[in-house]
Amino acid sequence: MKKVLLSMAAILIAGVTFGQAKWGIVAGPQFSSVATKNFTSNGKETSKILTSIRAGVTVDIPLADEFYIGTGLLYSGKGGKFKNTDMKVSLGYLQLPINFMFKPEVGSGRLVLAVGPYIAYGVSGKYKDIPLVGERKAFDDEATALLKLKRFDAGGNLAIGYEMPMGLYFGLNADLGMVNAFDNTNNDRKFKNTSFGVSVGYKFSGR
Repeated sequence: MKKVLLSMAAILIAGVTFGQAKWGIVAGPQFSSVATKNFTSNGKETSKILTSIRAGVTVDIPLADEFYIGTGLLYSGKGGKFKNTDMKVSLGYLQLPINFMFKPEVGSGRLVLAVGPYIAYGVSGKYKDIPLVGERKAFDDEATALLKLKRFDAGGNLAIGYEMPMGLYFGLNADLGMVNAFDNTNNDRKFKNTSFGVSVGYKFSGR
């Protein structure tokens, strides 16, 4: 936890040191699912979609003409609805993307292409409609051994969007989790997050 927060702080502070860093805000719906193995049934399963939200602060740090490092701090809602039961899991993460960005001029604005890794830390999580049980927290000790998740997550993300001259931004984004979030991995159990969404935001001009 401490290392994750220090990494977040270091990258955001680095953005301030660049005179032309461009800060922004972004928000939009996010559609997530969970890929599991040996969880609600034997074998692999992909959950049904759960709708949540993705929102936060972004920073574009210039590297060269049209090239940037894109980062920020986002709240990212994830989880899914499991097919063989009424159970669902709703998860909330603080997420730090570290993207390589290419922003060529297209028309009067800029096309935005971004790809890179992300790290995330779970701040909220709950299972609902567990058969014969009801609700359980996902990250805390209240979760049973078979349900408990690790707070740390990481993976890859990509985005495509368009930034207008007045600062408005519209885009699509996707995350692919690469960490097995199960705290108990006996019997080759796996739990990985996947999500995609639509973003609307505003980019403030650099100094």
